[in-house]
Amino acid sequence: MMLQEHTPLLSTSSTPSNTSSSSNSSDAESESPAPSFRYNFQDFKFKLTAASAPISSSQSYKSLAVLSGHVGSVSCLALCGEFILSASQAKDIIVWQHPDLRQFTKFGQGDGAVKALVAAGNRVFTAHQDSRIRAWKVSRSSENVFKLIDTLPTTKDYLGKFMKQSNYVQTRRHHKLLWIEHADTISCLAVSVSAGLIYSGSWDKTIKVWRVSDFKCLESIKAHGDAINSIAARGGTVYSGSADGRIKVWARGPGGKGQHSCRKVLEGHKDVSFNAVVVTEGFVYGGGSDGSLMGWSCGEGWRGVCDVRAHETAVLCLCLMGERMMCSGSADKSVCVWRREVGGGVCRHMVIRGHQGPVKCLQASPLRVGGGGGFMLYSGSLDKSLRVWWVPAAASDHHHINGDNDNKLRFLS
Repeated sequence: MMLQEHTPLLSTSSTPSNTSSSSNSSDAESESPAPSFRYNFQDFKFKLTAASAPISSSQSYKSLAVLSGHVGSVSCLALCGEFILSASQAKDIIVWQHPDLRQFTKFGQGDGAVKALVAAGNRVFTAHQDSRIRAWKVSRSSENVFKLIDTLPTTKDYLGKFMKQSNYVQTRRHHKLLWIEHADTISCLAVSVSAGLIYSGSWDKTIKVWRVSDFKCLESIKAHGDAINSIAARGGTVYSGSADGRIKVWARGPGGKGQHSCRKVLEGHKDVSFNAVVVTEGFVYGGGSDGSLMGWSCGEGWRGVCDVRAHETAVLCLCLMGERMMCSGSADKSVCVWRREVGGGVCRHMVIRGHQGPVKCLQASPLRVGGGGGFMLYSGSLDKSLRVWWVPAAASDHHHINGDNDNKLRFLS
């Protein structure tokens, strides 16, 4: 799962997406699902595992629900307006509806597990183990709310390139593919709304760049020396994390034109792969296979701002919530909630436990519960469950929880 550049949710109250032409934008506004609203704790229609009393920001986290229904492990999550989408290793995508978190519908198509999921405007993009991306249109005006509209690479793209030998690349001995095709599982997706582009990262070590308006493949980048595990986009800049132990920063030329080139290589620990990458204003963070959480300031200098042992075993996913909070999920079955400081460092806010298997994906939502400050957190696991948590906000003057030295980070020079 992956955290990408912030994109508007499927809500009429959201800022309109600019991923397509103006005619498509108006279509997205008219056919987007109903807006999301803020609900109080008592509005939930099902019996919660938390106490019925309003939740205060001074309390610990609360488990609100355990959602089951997936046949396989939950592999990725995405917020989509009034919906939370969860996908699994068994190809199914379940749509859960706010605020009661009841199952709304299912959709999905293709061969192999769903490996990545991202929503932008009235579009949902899913990446699969069969090396294809599927684009879905979300519309309340039809009975089929999630309608498959295309598969990437598109048939038009294939027909325009298959006759020319120079469009083929060697993927392995005696085997060639068109350069617009991924040769292995697509592991991650990101959407840049401002640039109107989709980025796909794959175990074949490449990043492919697709245009949102017509789904045409514009570029194939030989990005890393090993499998790409995570990708994030912010503005015109793309960040890729790989099993080769590097995060690479990619950008186009002046004015967002031309092809992408590598602008910076961020080195992690020796023999440690990056499984997750997130980017926020001024900083990029990576989660490593040794349980580490590392961060750098973006721009001139690319200074390291933090390097902490976040979990006992591999960090598998990261997500951001607002300007101050970040969450990490791990193979140790726990979720760690971090408070981000002004200089980019982080301190541990709390540790959430409850899953019976590794935590593979996370998503955070500002949906309110009981009027207290905090956020809702969704975690998907290899135990086949999706859990919903209420996480109280950190007090503004609590820089390190309980003054515990173990929560403090070692800052890089």
